[in-house]
Amino acid sequence: MARFTRPEQTFPTLTSAEIERLRHFGELRAYEDGELLFETGKPGPGMFVVLEGHVAITQRDGLGNITPLIDQGPGQFLAELGQLSGRPALVDGRAEGDVKTLLLPPERLRALLVAEAELGERIMRALILRRVNLLQAGVGGIVLIGPSHSAGVVRLQSFLTRNGQPHHLLDPDRDRDAAEVIARYSPKPEDWPLVVAASGEVLRNPGETELARAIGMIGGPRNDRIYDVAIVGCGPAGLATAVYAASEGLSVAVLDIRAFGGQAGASARIENYLGFPTGISGLALTARAFNQAQKFGADIMIPVTVKSLDCTRKDGAFSVALDGSDPLRSRSVVVASGARYRRPDIANLDKFEGRGVWYWASPVEAKLCAGEEVALVGAGNSAGQAAVFLSGHARKVLMIIRGGGLGASMSRYLIERIEATPNIELLFNTEITALEGDEASLLRRIRWKSRLSDDEDSADIKNLFLFVGADPATGWLDGCGVTLDRGGFVVTGAQSELNQGKLVAPLETSVPGVYAVGDVRSGSVKRVGGAIGEGAQVVASLHGYLGDAAKPAL
Repeated sequence: MARFTRPEQTFPTLTSAEIERLRHFGELRAYEDGELLFETGKPGPGMFVVLEGHVAITQRDGLGNITPLIDQGPGQFLAELGQLSGRPALVDGRAEGDVKTLLLPPERLRALLVAEAELGERIMRALILRRVNLLQAGVGGIVLIGPSHSAGVVRLQSFLTRNGQPHHLLDPDRDRDAAEVIARYSPKPEDWPLVVAASGEVLRNPGETELARAIGMIGGPRNDRIYDVAIVGCGPAGLATAVYAASEGLSVAVLDIRAFGGQAGASARIENYLGFPTGISGLALTARAFNQAQKFGADIMIPVTVKSLDCTRKDGAFSVALDGSDPLRSRSVVVASGARYRRPDIANLDKFEGRGVWYWASPVEAKLCAGEEVALVGAGNSAGQAAVFLSGHARKVLMIIRGGGLGASMSRYLIERIEATPNIELLFNTEITALEGDEASLLRRIRWKSRLSDDEDSADIKNLFLFVGADPATGWLDGCGVTLDRGGFVVTGAQSELNQGKLVAPLETSVPGVYAVGDVRSGSVKRVGGAIGEGAQVVASLHGYLGDAAKPAL
């Protein structure tokens, strides 16, 4: 059997009195010996509470490997985070002998977590710890097969990690079975990595959306449902909006193109967020909010690409056009799409993206540069956090800064941390001029020059991290009447000329019913705390707008 951290909290046993409190949330189900209660890769029916008998929990991957995890008996419950929204199960649950259970479907499970606060807290903690254990175990889930240093492997590992999806990697250089699978399905390096789903389906170097569909991540709009609010963007601002709106009874849909957390989710450590004096990683902070939003019933759809917004409201609802799916309709829209990483003007930059050029610094990228010299471009807080994080893995971090200092763009605590870190070297008034690679288009060397002289220099560097700001992700708003400023950020409140002389909410755009929060909003402070505050603030405006829209005309 597998070993679990904090087993008493991960697999608690409910008392008979607690089970009685659960009965009106569920329905009785019986299973015969050997029958599956839930199966890897298929939508889970909800949370089971074992009343009689035992259930064996095992992990199974697409290569046929089965790993026993734990045997659960009377008083214990079977579920993990995916069952809050009916996502595919990550493990198998098989009856050992005759089994009687109480089944709580996802919507009833969410109702329980809200109605029974103390008991719900214990259950929610267990669901989170079970997902954490699956992630840390490094077995089960989908299988990636390919060289650990290949661009495709790094890309998909980063995507899966950011979305909290268990997976494990088999490197053909170290694993004979992996080498045999590679030889059978994919002799060409451009097909790496192979991805083996729980069903046994094999994908060759899939895109993120293709992979997400194969493992059941993407939910999509539910039939002809009209939501109270559609939130475009799942960063701190969008997550805060989702948590507060859903907890107050609004029906909520959240859409994002890649992963929850936005740019904040890629921050190695945030040390100036209220309530975390020792700091917290951006992924850990936003993962908590992601779980909260699901607890309150928000429908989170990742990854989906929002193509456009139709503000004509022909049937009284906005229409959000999605790539590869039916439109999503909602009575209001919150623009929380944040910003896209800015790409500096460097020749052949696109050739090395994902092959040595990175726009975030996660543990996946840190492993690639262990003991090596790396370069990082940027002077903001994100750059500072990344530099400090990478300094704990790389032999040396060369920090390239276009300006003459850090004080105007970086928090003082980060400046002091950087100055005290011996393996971070600062190059001010400097910019990169060229990138050089090998025959496989992997980055191998960078060149830079001083902006104050003709001095040029270079170094053998295989990993370059770019944190040079971002441009607002507002192209999908074209044609719907939302006013943007010169930089492309969304104008809200009295700043908009179309709102002059009107009494409008501070976060409302020039289109009634459309609001903007976080980095995408013109004039926002571009901080995690500010984004979360705006996400909470906008919910009051949503209630007012939706309440007025529901009133009958006089």
